[in-house]
Formats: sequence, C-alpha cells, structure tokens
Amino acid sequence: MAQASFDISTGADLQEVDNATNQARKEIQQRYDFKGTNCAIDFKRADAVIDLEADDDYRIKAVWDVVQTKLIKRKVPLKNVHPGTIEPAAGSRVRQRVMLQQGLPTDTARAIVKDIKDQKMKKVQAAIQGDEVRVSSPSRDSLQAVMQFLREQDYGVELKFGNYRG
Repeated sequence: MAQASFDISTGADLQEVDNATNQARKEIQQRYDFKGTNCAIDFKRADAVIDLEADDDYRIKAVWDVVQTKLIKRKVPLKNVHPGTIEPAAGSRVRQRVMLQQGLPTDTARAIVKDIKDQKMKKVQAAIQGDEVRVSSPSRDSLQAVMQFLREQDYGVELKFGNYRG
C-alpha cells in the first residue's frame, strides 16, 4: 500500500508582506497626524525583517498599528509576526525590529511530532525535516484526522499544510 503524506510548515508570504509595507508607507505619507514627522518602514526581504523608525514611542506605536492593519488585510498571519522591543536610535529617535517567522522552530516541530505520536493513531508517522514536519500514513483518513487535531492546537505560529501526496 502506498504511503500518503503531507508537510506541516509555517511562514509569512513575503510578497504579501512587501505589499503591506508599501501600502503602510503610502498611508503614513498621506495621513494628517504624520505630517512633519520622520517615520520610516524598511522591509528586508532576505532577512524576513521589518524595521520601523519614528520620532518617539507614540509615533512608532502608530506606525506599527498601520503596518499591522495592512498585514491583516493581506492575510498575513499575525501569529508569525514578532515585534521586538522599542529601543532608542540616533538623534533622540526610536526604532523597532519586527521578525517574521519563516519555518517551524525546532522546539515547535518537536512538540508537533510528540503530540501526533501521543494520539496513538495506527501507522501514522511524523518526522522533522529541516524546518518542517512530514506526516505519512497508508490511510488518508488518518492524515485528515491528524490535520483536524493540529488545527485545534495552539503552537504559537500559523500552521500550513502542503505537499499533500495521496
């Protein structure tokens, strides 16, 4: 009997993040409450990082609100977006680095594998492969049950199910 399988991964769609940061930049340039301020949004796609910079704490929080709103509209899961602490920058300004989760962290992948094994489903196997988890079984119904089970759990990141092979 052939094995059916699927992969569990996570990550933000970087093209959508790019679109969202561009929209946020435009909105900040046009909004009256940002007139005369010096706010910047810099998306570093290669590092999966958004750098925010503003005149003060209040402004940087407002910039972050605009960015969050644009990310939500573009269906980027906020569970995969991790804002860092607001820290001082040059010239009495403040900056904040926002990390985008790409790939499952090792401890999360281990927790997923352990939870699948704890379900004691017949012939279901889960293995960590790099920054994703592959689940395989001869029974497609078992794989559907695993997906359903994982959707009910909270691992702190948005899970994506892909590469389904029947």
